[in-house]
Amino acid sequence: MSGICKAFGATRALVDMKLTVHPGEIHALMGENGAGKSTLMKVLSGVYAPDRGEILLDGKPASLRDPAASRAAGINLIYQELAIAPNISVAANVFMGSELRTGLGLIDHAEMRRRTDAVLEQLGAGFRASDRAGRLSIAEQQQVEIARALVHRSRIVIMDEPTAALSDRETEHLFAVVRRLRDEGLAIIYISHRMAEVYALADRVTVLRDGGFVGELTPAEVNPNRIVQMMVGRSLSDFYQHERMAPEEAARRKPVLAVRDVAGGKVKPSSFQVRFGEVLGFAGLVGAGRTELARLLFGADPKTSGEIALEGRAIATPDPRAAMRHGIAYVPEDRKGQGLFLQMSVGANATLNVAARHTRLGLLRNGALRAIAGDAIRRLNVKVAHSEVHVGKLSGGNQQKVLLARWLEINPKVLILDEPTRGVDILAKSEIYQFIRKMAAQGVAVIVISSELPEVIGICDRVLVMREGAITGELAGADITQENIMHLATDTDHPASMAPAMPSVPHTGPTSSATSHHG
Repeated sequence: MSGICKAFGATRALVDMKLTVHPGEIHALMGENGAGKSTLMKVLSGVYAPDRGEILLDGKPASLRDPAASRAAGINLIYQELAIAPNISVAANVFMGSELRTGLGLIDHAEMRRRTDAVLEQLGAGFRASDRAGRLSIAEQQQVEIARALVHRSRIVIMDEPTAALSDRETEHLFAVVRRLRDEGLAIIYISHRMAEVYALADRVTVLRDGGFVGELTPAEVNPNRIVQMMVGRSLSDFYQHERMAPEEAARRKPVLAVRDVAGGKVKPSSFQVRFGEVLGFAGLVGAGRTELARLLFGADPKTSGEIALEGRAIATPDPRAAMRHGIAYVPEDRKGQGLFLQMSVGANATLNVAARHTRLGLLRNGALRAIAGDAIRRLNVKVAHSEVHVGKLSGGNQQKVLLARWLEINPKVLILDEPTRGVDILAKSEIYQFIRKMAAQGVAVIVISSELPEVIGICDRVLVMREGAITGELAGADITQENIMHLATDTDHPASMAPAMPSVPHTGPTSSATSHHG
């Protein structure tokens, strides 16, 4: 593709864009939201006609006037939101719109199943062509999309954020499939915000910014700082500009939240405290118990023992509503499954926690709620035309900012953020980091759970590390390094100086909200 230009009214989505892809390679396409990645791929897949530019296949000009022409040329686009019809079979999904026919003109279901099963076997799928598509997991439905591309003899397969809804194990399986397709000579164009995926898969990387070509990198040239610099024009270190709280300053500040021997489920008795204006990080391997501990604090899961104190007073958080009344907010890691109502508007999602305060005679005061939503959109810089847009139509970064806006409205004393930048682009990450720093500057105690060690190291004043449901150590100041975190997160020996601190919860005697738990 060369000299590709595309405008929508006054908006120039692509400006003199170019892309070269070879057979038998995984070519990563990177850029922040709005950089033009999806638009470029829609031009290649025949959804959009370019205003100018040329597309060559095997060195010859190609006319990709519509998606059918693009598929006929061997180009298939697998969207992030999978196009699966749930109430029909896998084979019917694979051949939808291009059904095979018998000599009598009837649909040849048997041959469609045979060909589909052959491709599913090639992919190592654990289901059959006759299975109903709606009963499959998201990862399996994705394999159906890939099978559709292979059945139609694709030469170029475009995958747009394919791991967004997959577990780590499902992601590894997808990587194996992608590598196998590459080795069989297919060209894979892979769009992702996740740099770890690019390192693991890509043979080459093309970076876009503002609809234009910035550069192309080989694996030897790929490093986080260079990609970020190309994507946004700034160094990676600029995103982590955070002066850690000095030890003497930390000693002067009182704890907002103090946790003593809290346990439940897989979480073993855990004690810690977080101070006014402090950003406390929780690190550890997947399954270490960080999310489970956060859910205990928020009352989403019942604790079997322990005590929680807020500003020196023991409190009970038997459920999320009680936690919210005390000023504890929790942003879950699964924003689509546990945080947002995707078919509701941005405004409704942003004001959900305070809607009950704005009623008259039992009816919602929609004008007041619209004003609150508009203010939240401006404060969090949510990129949306207006507050009535369905939140499911927004990018991952903007969805996350809507979720943050909802909790901002309750004026929290403690804000727990679980994987706050998962699945968002680098610019949205920067804005979320600014939000965290702003909340801390206002005195809010912020707890950040993250699997990205550079993120934990870059934005946190202090870090607690968990392993197998227990807090194994505390790091502060210059001791917050990847090496020290991994020592504590694994079974390897670590210095005695990093032994976990076990602060006590102040006891102030019984209060109307105090509850004693024994276990």
